[in-house]
Amino acid sequence: MLEQIESPQDLRALSVEQLEALAQEIRSFIIETTARSGGHVGASLGTVELTLALHRVFHSPEDKLVWDIGHQAYAHKLVTGRRDRFPTLRQLGGLSGFLKRAESPHDVWEAGHAATSLSAALGMAVARDLKGERHHVVAIIGDGALTAGMAWEALNQAGHLRTRLIVVVNDNSMSIAPNVGAFSRYLTDLRSAPAYSRLKQEVEQLLENVPVVGGRLRRTVERLKDLIHYAVLSGNVFEELGFRYFGPLDGHDLADLIAVLNNARAVEEPVVVHVITQKGRGYPPAERHPDRFHGPGPFEVTSGRMLGDGAAPPSYSQVAAETLVELGRTHPELVAITAAMPDGTKMDLFGRAYPDRFFDVGIAEQHAATFAAGLAASGMRPVFAVYSTFLQRAYDQLIHDVCHQNLPVLFAIDRAGLVGADGATHQGVFDLTFLRPIPNLEIAMGKDESELRGLLAAAIQRPGPVAIRYPRGSGRGLPWNGSLEPLPWGKAEWLRRGEDVTLIGFGPIVYQALKAADLLAAEGYRVGVVNARFLKPLDTEMLAEAAGRSRLLVTVEEHVAAGGFGSAVLEWVSQAGFSTPVQILGLPDEFIDHGPVDYYLALYGLSAEKIAERVEAWLGKECRPASR
Repeated sequence: MLEQIESPQDLRALSVEQLEALAQEIRSFIIETTARSGGHVGASLGTVELTLALHRVFHSPEDKLVWDIGHQAYAHKLVTGRRDRFPTLRQLGGLSGFLKRAESPHDVWEAGHAATSLSAALGMAVARDLKGERHHVVAIIGDGALTAGMAWEALNQAGHLRTRLIVVVNDNSMSIAPNVGAFSRYLTDLRSAPAYSRLKQEVEQLLENVPVVGGRLRRTVERLKDLIHYAVLSGNVFEELGFRYFGPLDGHDLADLIAVLNNARAVEEPVVVHVITQKGRGYPPAERHPDRFHGPGPFEVTSGRMLGDGAAPPSYSQVAAETLVELGRTHPELVAITAAMPDGTKMDLFGRAYPDRFFDVGIAEQHAATFAAGLAASGMRPVFAVYSTFLQRAYDQLIHDVCHQNLPVLFAIDRAGLVGADGATHQGVFDLTFLRPIPNLEIAMGKDESELRGLLAAAIQRPGPVAIRYPRGSGRGLPWNGSLEPLPWGKAEWLRRGEDVTLIGFGPIVYQALKAADLLAAEGYRVGVVNARFLKPLDTEMLAEAAGRSRLLVTVEEHVAAGGFGSAVLEWVSQAGFSTPVQILGLPDEFIDHGPVDYYLALYGLSAEKIAERVEAWLGKECRPASR
């Protein structure tokens, strides 16, 4: 049946029973594809019926379906003309793992970060009204995203404006990890309210007396259980904000979903439709381990066993977390914070070791940063473990609440650099540029997992805020769990010295610079290599020596070139009065799509071979000897 679906319009000719069969085909196709390519399995399996119901009731793309994040939208891709390309999911040149406006007119909003859908949908609804149009706007947001303040800012304005807007709350009790916080408990209360439980019991007793010939009546009364729940639970928070509330509904019951969405479609004011779904629905391994199947790599379909290299070294995230656990034994003031990412950042290890000193604040990076500032102002030593791309959401708090007050908060910045299959919204390639200008903040990155440990040990002794960066994926396999010694603060490491050129690398990209140095040495060039370690403070003694002895300085970073590490070196060399040329190797001024990290390193001149080629070309030009 799936092969016959070329657009959402094809769904409107199908019966509910046919849609149910189609849902199972879609689940099988998602499982088979992601088993080969990896992807966001659990959330998308949980929204199959919801997707079919939405496309059955609403007329996309005239009606706007605003998905909060692409995690839940694989079925949406399949029924909007991308079935044949779906096996290319998250592969270079293939379909994005998230929604992408360039892929389809049905993708009206791109989001890799949660909690943006309500604000976007409200903007679209207001634009519709100003233009005198009549189409519908539907935002589909997870209960996890409702821990984010931005979502409530949008709900607040939507309730005030009273414009037509439908908000579907996809409630599966999960973001990536199980949801936390008071609002999560509130949704649980809505699901299990005593009044509703009594109502269900009464309806079930009524159904027992319905004769066999009353099958249509039986189905109608079954639907009424959900349709009138909003009246039984009057006065809930959504209604107090100005929304009509429908639910909670079984998000896997297509007949109920279609009926309620049709009712919501007819309402001339803001509506919330509260839908209960199961993350990983229809695939037992994902149902049992929804966190493990949030965004796995390839896996074996029958068992759910992950197919990654079991012999791979521990990830940088694990090394960071285990180091903080070790430091926590002798530093009782050390506390750890995560924004709904305990598993991704591996800070769940710290939480198990010190449950009273571990805080998951939900999808609330702004709050996390200021919460950390408050802890630091009261004598604690907070560590906020956060992906580089998610730290963007807390920029004002980082400046105003942490750095302005010079508070000793440690930002453990995970996924710094290129991240591969997650693509443009998750590439951690901007943080150096937005962190560099902030007074009081110190910034460092080691070349491997051993240096990551030494930097963390040193960072918790600093008097003010510190950012320690580390990349996604496995370390280099070097010994790292021996004695824990702080690295000397602000000191770079000379790995080799040379008079023709000095390559200055920041982070693990240093190893590409070392390989490039070997290639250049084979051609007769005298090449120095420096592991910078620190962006703030720069090791100016090292820079002075390098600028004084080399004909050319070349900086290398897995980060945008604009305003990053190389810019800092160039600024210092110029201000210090050296005439030594400085060339910056970094990423271009563009958003980088999904694809293998090695591919993009080569494409943008950051592989060892490309570094060597570019340096040789520069050395071939006239480079005056360095002088003061």
